[in-house]
Amino acid sequence: MTSVHEAAPSAPVPEHGARDPVQPPAKPMSWAMLSRALAVPLILGLVCFLPAVIAAQPGAGVRDTAYWLQLVLTCYAGARLATMILSTRRRLLQGVFWMFVYIAMGVSPFAQAVIGQTPTPMVGPRSDLMTAIALILVGCAAFDLGALLASRRPLRRRATARSGSGPATAHRMRLRLLVVLAFAASGYYVLKLGGPAIFFTSRQEISASVAVSGVASSQSNVGSAFLKGFGTVPALLGLLFYTRRLVTSHRARRSPSTVLVWCGLLILNIVVNNPISNARYWFLTVLVSLLFTAFPSSAAMYRSVLAMGVVGALVLFPYADRFRYDSAGYRPVDSSSVFEPLATKDYDQTVMFANTITWVDTRGHTYGRQLAGSALFFVPRSVWSGKPEDTGVRVGQWMGMNMTNLSAPLWTELWVDFGAPGMVGGLALIGYVAARTDRRYARAVSRDGPGPGSVLAIAAPLIAGYTFILLRGPLLQSVGKLAIAALCLLLITSFRSRSGQRSQ
Repeated sequence: MTSVHEAAPSAPVPEHGARDPVQPPAKPMSWAMLSRALAVPLILGLVCFLPAVIAAQPGAGVRDTAYWLQLVLTCYAGARLATMILSTRRRLLQGVFWMFVYIAMGVSPFAQAVIGQTPTPMVGPRSDLMTAIALILVGCAAFDLGALLASRRPLRRRATARSGSGPATAHRMRLRLLVVLAFAASGYYVLKLGGPAIFFTSRQEISASVAVSGVASSQSNVGSAFLKGFGTVPALLGLLFYTRRLVTSHRARRSPSTVLVWCGLLILNIVVNNPISNARYWFLTVLVSLLFTAFPSSAAMYRSVLAMGVVGALVLFPYADRFRYDSAGYRPVDSSSVFEPLATKDYDQTVMFANTITWVDTRGHTYGRQLAGSALFFVPRSVWSGKPEDTGVRVGQWMGMNMTNLSAPLWTELWVDFGAPGMVGGLALIGYVAARTDRRYARAVSRDGPGPGSVLAIAAPLIAGYTFILLRGPLLQSVGKLAIAALCLLLITSFRSRSGQRSQ
């Protein structure tokens, strides 16, 4: 009788260091079968079913050129989002871009077109709305063109042997200093506002506490922006880096000090980065970046974030401002249809683009002035008396709105400064950079990547989450936290060669 040990050699034995030639293909094959099963219903759902359900809703909307252009934009964005979800590669930045476009500039404006109501009034002629939708379509096509050009260009591997440098990794000692900075800055933030309890009340209470603290003035919000930025961003970055270390390193999971630091950072983030005391878009940044960091190689998590993000944005997001005001100031949404909140709350990106086109027609383009104000956000108005205001604020004031916290999507920011050529070129460049970053991120989280200390493995998920804020705008409100994050990453980054000591 043949023993188990005697029968074993009949199977092919892989060479030393090689992967099992039989078992691994089972997973790609099973996902291939699953993706084929999901492809048809997913594409039909995003491109056909949901737009058809919205089109069947009762409303006073006009079925004119703007309506049909909006339908085309919705279907185009839905098809591209389905492509991102079904892709065999995790395309973080491109996937989040198309999710935002599909929700905020596709489905929601289409519901507004059907119902005949918008969150923000349109002050210009109907032709400006048609122009806005057409420009959004052109911008999306430019983004796709930039991504296509990036895919044609091969990535270059760093020549570590000649240059003596390697991929960007977090320097061990400087990462510890970042953690110390996170606890110090967040602790100061908490104490300045009156203690941890206020972070579990409402954003209205937080704003009132910031005003009382004296860091903000009627002329400038730079002080409050720095207080909130340094109080929240280093804490999030520290949590992301230590989460990656625990996920990718067995040695880190066996280290009590690493686990204790991670627990401390988690508690710190629960206080300063919770959904009660922070804007919804910032909490989305925290959630998305943490999920992509905790599951860097999970295709299921990547697809779940994109797919469930659509459901959450359409169903939950309009109601997620429960903690913006206290109990006296909160007004619950009263609607008879699940699509009605899309026409009355939050998603004003398309109509604000149309209003901005009308505003530019009366005032002219600013030729880089608005972007210069965003880039120099840290300069107080007491020093720069003519510093531009947020684009959304300027247009809202021109419209005569009492509430000027209005969106200014990236299309709008580029249009205001440089017109159609600048908008097309800017979005093509963004598409190119996003595609290149996605490819480098895929390499960073692979088995032969830089390891637990990879900076790109943290930066890409953070930027992916922050994309919601950048695309929604205005840029002047958006760049502050992003600049603080870039500064922190720059301070801890090392380019030490793999042949030398590895930074983690």
